[in-house]
Amino acid sequence: MAVREAAAGLSGPGRDEEAALLFENAHYRHDSRWLLPVSPRCCLACALELLPEPGVSLVRKKHVLSSFRDALMKHASLVVQLVAQDQRICIHFVSMLFGLLCNVEDGSITDLCIEVLIQLTTQLKLEQTIHCLLGECHKELCSMPSMRGSLATLTLLGKLVDAVPALADKLVMEHGDLMEHLLRGLVYPNEGVQASVCYLYGKLYSSPVAAEMLLGHFREKLCPLFLSTMDGAQTKELQINCLGLLKQLLKYNLFVSMLMNKSALVESAESVEGPPGETPLPMVLKKLLLSRDETLQVASAQCITAVLVHSPAKHALAFIHADIPEFLFEHLSSSSEVLVWSCYNCLILLAEEPLFFSKCHTVYGIESVVRSLQGNLRMNNTELHKQGLLLFAEILTRQPEEIKLFTSSAMCRDAGRALREAVSSPVLEVAAEALKAISAFLRKDHQSALPVLYKELQGLVKAMLSRCADLSQTPLNWRPLGHASNRNSERAILRRGKFLLNTLEGFRNACRLAMEFQREPSAQENPFTAPSAEKEDTLEAFSEFLLSACDSLCIPMVMRYWEQATHPAVMEVFLSVLHSLFVIVPHMKEKFSKKLAASSFIRLALELKARFCSGLSHSALNQVCSSFLYYMCISLFSAPEKTGPPSQEELCAVSELLQHGLPQISSRGPESLALLSDRQYVEEAARQRQYCILLLFYLAYIHEDRLSLVDRFVSKTKLFMAVQSFLLSLQDQGERPPLVVFRASIYLLAICQDKDDALDEAVVGAIRKFLEDTPDLHRVYTHHPLLLRLFLLHPELMRRFGHHVLELWFSWEESSYEELDSVPSAGQPTLPASVAALFHILRSSPSILLILLDLICSSPMDIARKVLIVLKTFLRRNEDVQVGGLIRGHFLMILQHLLVEHGSSPSGASGNLPLLLNLLSLVQLRNESEQELDSMAVKLLHQVSKLCGTCSPTDSDILQPSFNFLYCSLHQTTLGSQRRAAAVLLSSTALIELLEKMLALTWAEEDSPRTGLLCSAWLLTASFSAQQHKGSLQVHQTLSVELDQVLKALSVPKKKAALLSAAILRFLRTALQQNFSSALVALRPSGAQSPPAPEDTVLAPLGTSQVLSLVIGLQNLLVQKDPLLSHACVGCLEALLDYVHARSPDVALHVACQPWNRFLMFTLLEAGENSFLKPEILRLMTLFVRFRSSSILSQEVGHVLQGAASTDLSTLPGSTLQALHGFFLQVQSMGLLTDHSMAQTLQASLESLSPRASLAQPPLQDMLCLGEVSVSLSHIRD
Repeated sequence: MAVREAAAGLSGPGRDEEAALLFENAHYRHDSRWLLPVSPRCCLACALELLPEPGVSLVRKKHVLSSFRDALMKHASLVVQLVAQDQRICIHFVSMLFGLLCNVEDGSITDLCIEVLIQLTTQLKLEQTIHCLLGECHKELCSMPSMRGSLATLTLLGKLVDAVPALADKLVMEHGDLMEHLLRGLVYPNEGVQASVCYLYGKLYSSPVAAEMLLGHFREKLCPLFLSTMDGAQTKELQINCLGLLKQLLKYNLFVSMLMNKSALVESAESVEGPPGETPLPMVLKKLLLSRDETLQVASAQCITAVLVHSPAKHALAFIHADIPEFLFEHLSSSSEVLVWSCYNCLILLAEEPLFFSKCHTVYGIESVVRSLQGNLRMNNTELHKQGLLLFAEILTRQPEEIKLFTSSAMCRDAGRALREAVSSPVLEVAAEALKAISAFLRKDHQSALPVLYKELQGLVKAMLSRCADLSQTPLNWRPLGHASNRNSERAILRRGKFLLNTLEGFRNACRLAMEFQREPSAQENPFTAPSAEKEDTLEAFSEFLLSACDSLCIPMVMRYWEQATHPAVMEVFLSVLHSLFVIVPHMKEKFSKKLAASSFIRLALELKARFCSGLSHSALNQVCSSFLYYMCISLFSAPEKTGPPSQEELCAVSELLQHGLPQISSRGPESLALLSDRQYVEEAARQRQYCILLLFYLAYIHEDRLSLVDRFVSKTKLFMAVQSFLLSLQDQGERPPLVVFRASIYLLAICQDKDDALDEAVVGAIRKFLEDTPDLHRVYTHHPLLLRLFLLHPELMRRFGHHVLELWFSWEESSYEELDSVPSAGQPTLPASVAALFHILRSSPSILLILLDLICSSPMDIARKVLIVLKTFLRRNEDVQVGGLIRGHFLMILQHLLVEHGSSPSGASGNLPLLLNLLSLVQLRNESEQELDSMAVKLLHQVSKLCGTCSPTDSDILQPSFNFLYCSLHQTTLGSQRRAAAVLLSSTALIELLEKMLALTWAEEDSPRTGLLCSAWLLTASFSAQQHKGSLQVHQTLSVELDQVLKALSVPKKKAALLSAAILRFLRTALQQNFSSALVALRPSGAQSPPAPEDTVLAPLGTSQVLSLVIGLQNLLVQKDPLLSHACVGCLEALLDYVHARSPDVALHVACQPWNRFLMFTLLEAGENSFLKPEILRLMTLFVRFRSSSILSQEVGHVLQGAASTDLSTLPGSTLQALHGFFLQVQSMGLLTDHSMAQTLQASLESLSPRASLAQPPLQDMLCLGEVSVSLSHIRD
């Protein structure tokens, strides 16, 4: 009783009441050091005496154990100090508790003993205590005749090793013979004991050292026995502990091999007493998987996964033969996330075995996978989402093509919608897994169930691209170099690159799918679409969607990423996508190619090749870049932008050049220029690379932004020099380049040539020689102003090829020339760039105008029309360029040639003759007035008049410009030259006869020529008559006009024919001024006339009624207030009154004093403030004053004086000043003003007006082109 003696001390009255409850008879003897100072106030000495005492009830012992456990849990350090005071007492306490554990059959006390022992051992951490406890366990198990009472000991050992893992190694090394007792427990017919044994084994095998030491034990004895036990387990406790042991075993590859090797299992079972373990592990796990307990199902799936992790190829067959995949697929419908997760993991590993697919497990389970995904995506478990998508991707990727996975389009649609929802996930990792699954899903064999749901596929691809676009647009927080946030941004860029790569791979598979379906007639469109419905769900619509999606989403994403980072794999997939689109949408490939080229994709591909593909590195990227460039270049050459379509021979040559040359090009810009500049002997392979480089530069310059290309790729000046060297090298070696290469060369020369740089004469000579050997110039022509400049500003090239090049230029021009032609004056809109460039060339070398003149004569009508408009616009806008003589001389040669060759019908010689005449009239129109006619001008007058004489009135296209030219020539020269010109024209009897016919057609209701041509005929006749009468010129042919028809035309004028009326008035005025005595024009009455009245004889050939009728007609025409017509009316009225006054003054005064004249003045003066300051109104008022019509102008004279006094005379034009001066002189001479002050005002006005009127300048431009008619203002007005 040493313990009792050591614990003796405290006496009765002072004892603690709570401690007295433990053991009243002994506590008073115990020292206070064994009493816990805090609640619960446990006394260790009391516990030592109470617990082994047989007379103490189990309830009280349980209370003591429970109190001690609570004290350990609440005050572990104090209890440890209490127990550790004396090692002997500590070991005794442990031994006593173990004895209680072994001797008590009450399960609750057993559990408390185990719990207290475990806590006490772990808290004390004393080697002697642990050694004591293990020794007690060992002795207890060895002394047992049967395993009946071993449950508590086995349970204690298991939990002890679990609490102190290091004990596993110690137990195996120092107490190895216990293993035999464990085997006995495993075969003991008590599942509680078996469960404890399995639990302890599990803890032992959790230690790698112990597991290695127990390897032989497992192989020889435990393996079959364990499998048999697990197979026959009925209680959940045993099943779970067996699975726990199995999990530990499955951590080691060797144990996995033993468990999975059936022959080893059988051999082990034969060497151990007990039931043989014939049941293989897959069947055991299948049994547990089929249980209704979720925990067992999860554990079983995890064990299968643990086996497969070691070697799916080695162990998957056994599970597949056991039909385990079928039940795993069934469990995917479970609501347990853990079970679904475990099944996902297991199936992912099984999918590595081909038998998994060939036995059609995936066909059976794919619907479960899709439904599981659809359900899981509604949860928040992103890890579950990722694992499910990983399984789906594995199945889609590994499924053999010959075994159709989706048996209906509805199932395929559900799968696509699940993937679309997954890829739209905000969690990047989930979306990334979805991308991989989408890439595998977009396979022909997965989409072959008819009808193919193209609209669904579009939605899936769009969702994939949109998710990637959202990620690429997320802003990055860049900080200074080395900053932690900056490093995060770099990682984010890498993640974006990987995500973009997966997206592009998915999109590439979609493109590949479209290409494969193009070879399947049944997949072209939905066969179940109604005939009248719009066919949207078709392969064509899907293909066009892919092109549009690439344009709007793929390309911007990739180019945005390219600005942040360089990822060769991304660019490789991207360019392969672009390459495939050329095949998918063949009817759009030309437009697509042009857009790519305009977006600098030629430069992009070349930069990629130069950066990554030198030597043998990145051979796949090099091949993709080369294929992309090849297809794009062939497409661009097949539908050229600024040149004619190539022949099949040229296309074949280009194709061969690109196929051989592109893979060999991986040089940067300077290196490429150095290759082009090589003047040494160039080998064939190097020459082919030169050709290829030139073609690429050519296409890039045609389609790209040239400024950015020059800045970032090659130097413009260096390229110019390199191309010159290339051409000279060809000449030196006597080679002729392919036409397409030569076209590229001269185009690049033109584009890169600066204004100050001139081509070397040797280069010009080489170009000329190559061009002379070219069968047709259009095959080397590219439409561009700088190329035109190259040809036209080098005399050697212009003389030989200028005509043809200009013809090609105009045939390709697309500028709106009609708009240019509709702006006749210099109120000039901005010229199109191409026209402005041509004008600059023309100003530099006016002799080019002669080539343009030839083009008008010899080119097709559409081209000639363009040339004419260009020349007319150029002459209008560049009046300082004196080219009239040059053009007239060349035109004279053309006209003489036509008249000689075609005689009497030159109008049929060239359809472009009217255009030439138009140009000639324009040149004449822009001439300065008062110029002497030289011999060339006289010859032109003769030839044009001769040409007119061969025409009929219906040849208005020729006659209109011809009449304009003749009219301008008469009125834009000196008086002496006018007489000379008139004599030449009057000598053409055919012209006079033509004019007579045309004047007669004025009153014809049918077959009347155009109004403009009639205007010109009347004006020309009036001019001829005036010149003939003035110079008494010889008349070779007279022309007659019906006077009655002339008067009728003026009395009842045609609508919208003011100019025609003005022309007829000019003719009648001339006749009146000549007193109807012209030797050229005979005015005759219409038909038979009755004898004139006596009073009409003096006015012959006019009658009084005709005079009055004509005056009324003139009044009506004046009311129209057309300025030109008003001038003509006033002039005719002046001539009429002069004519009548000379023969019958009374009739003249009667006409001048008509009351209607006052009404006419009121009407004209109502036009606005100071309307009287118009020259035609002033002339009319002067006329009325001259014929003493004071009643008509009773108040107007005063108004005019007041208005003139208040007007700044310096702002009035010269014609108005002269008319106002004449009016005032007429008023003064007639003495109309009786008021002295007004007379003084009139005198002052005359004094201020006289010098101004005498110095008044004529209008700057007398000759105008009104519509199609050339009109001299002075001819109409004066």
